[in-house]
Amino acid sequence: MPRRTKKLRGSRTHGRGKKHGRGKGCRGGHGDAGLHKHKFKWMLIYDPDHFGAHGFFRHAQGTEPETTINLEILIEQLPALETSGVATRSGSGWTVDLTKAGVDKLLGSGRVPIPLTIQVASASEKAIAKVAGAGGAVNLPGKK
Repeated sequence: MPRRTKKLRGSRTHGRGKKHGRGKGCRGGHGDAGLHKHKFKWMLIYDPDHFGAHGFFRHAQGTEPETTINLEILIEQLPALETSGVATRSGSGWTVDLTKAGVDKLLGSGRVPIPLTIQVASASEKAIAKVAGAGGAVNLPGKK
């Protein structure tokens, strides 16, 4: 037996006072009780992020970035797109299926020196106008 226990044999409270040693008497409350009071320093050291808001939950819809391509880059990549089977040469112009290439939207930056027929999910008004001005067309699946 440890020395202190042997020393305190016969005393009613073993040096703890009346209620300290009885059952669950000295733990300071259940669970997170007292984190703003007598357990505040414990909370600062061991659980500093316990109180307050911590970000937000971002739902799944609308989190995928839209894949875009400018007209200028499309013109530069026509030979590479032809080898991958996405674009075909037809006379003096080109036919390009950007949905097969994984592009969601066509943007209107750059010049269009040749007629293009482009199949894409969506396109900006500027891109449609530039392609039409060069003698081509932009085919959108929702619009006919």
